[in-house]
Amino acid sequence: MLQVLGGVWALLLGMVLIMIGNGMQSTLMGVRGGIEGFSTFELSVITSGYFVGFLAGSRIAPRLIRHVGHVRVFAALGSFMSAGLLVFPLIVEPWLWTLLRVGLGFCLSGVYVTAESWLNNAATNRTRGTVLSAYMIAQTLGMIAAQGALNLADAGGFVLFILSSVLVSLSFAPILLSAQPMPPTQISKPMSLRQLYDRSPLGTVGTFLLGGVFAAQLGMAAVYGTAAGFGVREVSTFVAAIFAGSMLLQLPIGWLSDRIDRRLLILSVSAIGALTCGAGFWVGEGAFGLLLAAGFVMGGMASPLYSLLIAYTNDYLEVEDMPAASGGLVFIYGLGAIVGPLATGQIMQAAGPAGFWAFLGVVFAAIAVYAAWRMLRRPVTSDEARAYLGVLPTASPVAVEAAQEWYAEEAEREAEDAAAS
Repeated sequence: MLQVLGGVWALLLGMVLIMIGNGMQSTLMGVRGGIEGFSTFELSVITSGYFVGFLAGSRIAPRLIRHVGHVRVFAALGSFMSAGLLVFPLIVEPWLWTLLRVGLGFCLSGVYVTAESWLNNAATNRTRGTVLSAYMIAQTLGMIAAQGALNLADAGGFVLFILSSVLVSLSFAPILLSAQPMPPTQISKPMSLRQLYDRSPLGTVGTFLLGGVFAAQLGMAAVYGTAAGFGVREVSTFVAAIFAGSMLLQLPIGWLSDRIDRRLLILSVSAIGALTCGAGFWVGEGAFGLLLAAGFVMGGMASPLYSLLIAYTNDYLEVEDMPAASGGLVFIYGLGAIVGPLATGQIMQAAGPAGFWAFLGVVFAAIAVYAAWRMLRRPVTSDEARAYLGVLPTASPVAVEAAQEWYAEEAEREAEDAAAS
């Protein structure tokens, strides 16, 4: 394993730095917006803008790469991203912050596509699973480290924005210096949403709903903490707890997914998420320790649930259809991610900070109810469950398609082993 990681350590280091910079600005939006007097609804629009840009970038970036190459796209988008981070404190207006977040989402999506293309190119069939897992861990560690970095300076000043810009700029060096020439990125034509739904209704609907959950966690957690009266230290600790849960609970849930009916596990994970959010709603802002525990469990349910839904969808796909399904899953997730923060902001505007927990709890419950209904509609699951690989919802279509390639390779290997025995 160390030999495998030794070949991609520079790419992983660069992605950690990018995620620290991006994670800082993501949380800083909610904190600084509260200081500047932005309404909850305005902050929800700013948050959704990021996912609008991210979805657009995931579709357009591969075309840019085919025209001008990986290095130029990565350098250009990374430079725009670094510059954009410096503009936030210069002009503090909701409309401009929304445009900047759209641009940052677009740039970061393109950066992901480029970096993940290099990463996938550096992996072999044998090492792809290990490399992708290391990449997802690096992303999560970067987001957790970002929350600690927020405590290095005053959120009302310029320093944190400058620091996030510097970290993003520094990330270019290890990635560009380690990148090898490679053919243009080719992403499979996405399977139509109708085809995807016909193959796996639960995978399609669950992925859309989960997009709203994860986007609300990622973008509105800081807004919730600020509205609840928490300081920067408390807000950053709360967000870090969410990402810590997403990383630490991925492995046990993945272990279970290969041993029990995945629909039952999807139902159970969603139900636990709903109950946890209900507990957060009931506890209120007075017991911060309990809210941290709720955030940890909530994050630990949401991120593995994305991997579960991908793996469950693959259970009903032919091996050759898996790469095409990845594009549809990423697109439907992106639509949910755009809606999630907007809905959360509206509820928080009407019901106060506790609306954050209310929205997440209702959506988790909706996934659980739909999973139960699908179990009644399709009593018998597929004969053989595909292998499970942890994939973060923040991944671009390149990483998701690489994961699908790994699934396909594992399915073919299992079929060969079965035939041999």
